[in-house]
Amino acid sequence: MASTYEKIATTTLSSAAASYTFSSIAGTYTDLVIIASCTSANDGAALQFRFNSDSGSNYSNTLLEGSGSSASSVRQSDQIDIQISFNVGNNSTNPSTSIISINNYSNSTTYKTLLARWNSATGGTYPGTSATVGLWRNVAAITSITIFMGSGNINAGSTFTLYGIKAA
Repeated sequence: MASTYEKIATTTLSSAAASYTFSSIAGTYTDLVIIASCTSANDGAALQFRFNSDSGSNYSNTLLEGSGSSASSVRQSDQIDIQISFNVGNNSTNPSTSIISINNYSNSTTYKTLLARWNSATGGTYPGTSATVGLWRNVAAITSITIFMGSGNINAGSTFTLYGIKAA
């Protein structure tokens, strides 16, 4: 069975912003995928996600990171967002790139899961790669996704693209 990716929305920030939100997401797809290519105004800030403007302690995540010379991991429970990366550098020529998959986002009977892969180029401040699994403990269908940095703004020139996946 083949799946089809449909571009729902894309944006390139024309100026620095505290966050970016995909809103009014229709429930007509099986899954969502976000491709993010961004830098942060605050060197070393972490890329974070929130669903449906929920800022309660309803999120958990596990991150695994490697830089080629060291590895680390962190497990976070009862958080107010899902952390996708450890550090996003402030280097517009070497943006951090993430691929975020949100499974079963429109199902109204199960908690929502997120799988993310993140990397930062070797020429950046924080070279490395990470993998994240996140959980939003809520059964509501996801209709909006807010992306922000743990501290500081997202730099101008950062891009975010949202795809919906339809099963064939």
